[in-house]
Amino acid sequence: MQLYDWSRIEKEQLNPLIARQVIHGKKLTVGRLFLKKGAVVPAHSHPHEQITLLEQGRLLFTIDGREQELQAGQALEIPPEAVHQVQALEDSVAVDIFAPVREDWIRGDDAYLRS
Repeated sequence: MQLYDWSRIEKEQLNPLIARQVIHGKKLTVGRLFLKKGAVVPAHSHPHEQITLLEQGRLLFTIDGREQELQAGQALEIPPEAVHQVQALEDSVAVDIFAPVREDWIRGDDAYLRS
């Protein structure tokens, strides 16, 4: 068993509008993303199943060409390999859960988030 406290997990500034905290388990990754209004996560895909839980704010997802707005208190499932992008309509905090582990994040191969 491992206890995590978000207040003690380092916040990594990926670009001027996006920061994140990350927990890597044995079979999944949890990321807590802080997106300022106007932030855009460019279109990308990955082999991971993803569930995004929105704690606060509003996000506009485009998944395989279809738009879906997400509001605080809602969750969205993104299938593996789906091409998706996100735009922050308000300052937002989202928790992303990925399975399996995001090895690319561990290696730092996530340039799409850093531009």
